[in-house]
Amino acid sequence: MSDVIPTGMSPDSEFLFERMTDATLWATCGDPGRLVLDVASGVGQDSVSLAKGGARVIGAEPSARMTAMAKGFCEMKLEEGEVGPEWVSGWADALPFANDAFDAAFCKGAMDHFDDPETAIAEMARVTKRDGRVVLAIANFDSLACRVTRAIDAFREDWLGWGPMRGRRGYDTPSDHFTRYELDLMREQAAKHVDIERVEGVSIGWGLPGWATLVCYLPRPLAFSLLRGLDALARQFPTLADVIVVVGRPRLDRSTSSA
Repeated sequence: MSDVIPTGMSPDSEFLFERMTDATLWATCGDPGRLVLDVASGVGQDSVSLAKGGARVIGAEPSARMTAMAKGFCEMKLEEGEVGPEWVSGWADALPFANDAFDAAFCKGAMDHFDDPETAIAEMARVTKRDGRVVLAIANFDSLACRVTRAIDAFREDWLGWGPMRGRRGYDTPSDHFTRYELDLMREQAAKHVDIERVEGVSIGWGLPGWATLVCYLPRPLAFSLLRGLDALARQFPTLADVIVVVGRPRLDRSTSSA
């Protein structure tokens, strides 16, 4: 994870990850009593957050190590009387649940790790009720920051003959990612299985050379005012955003085969 997420959280990273989480979980409409599926639940922080709000949550995760971490995280975060998530071993492209089982299903920041993400979307639509929500949140590798950084690096390396400024560049997909997502691809894959109701962008500027340093030097209130302003722009123009959140309902003509 340190290859993708900085070990030291600068204000821009803090803002981005918090906004990505808020936008994703808000879109699930995880009200008390609603049954929500967290696909590729990882260490479980999102499942726990929804459970603490009263939703009934199942986290589906193929990694036993991640699930063990999630159970430990859950024990730390839940207070007496609160009901935690249920953890189930399952791959995203073969979810072990019946059709129409959930009020909502979401996948945050994991789809580019799947070797068959389109089938995973189809599975999320299958297990979600027709009037339920399917929420997909993923990094945009064609964001404004990626485009500008690519142009800067091309000028430095191709025109000036200088060496690269860093190791893995922010616009390069990490070695454990199978898909390089951008808005058009996300729409194309999702629209085959979900009637898209909303596409929201989150944050602009993350990963630009010197951006994190600049934000760190600014007074914190000013830094977050700037980040909120750029985030408002991202909502209107998701193609520029650092993260894309797609929200929709299962298509009426979806497949209804059982898991």
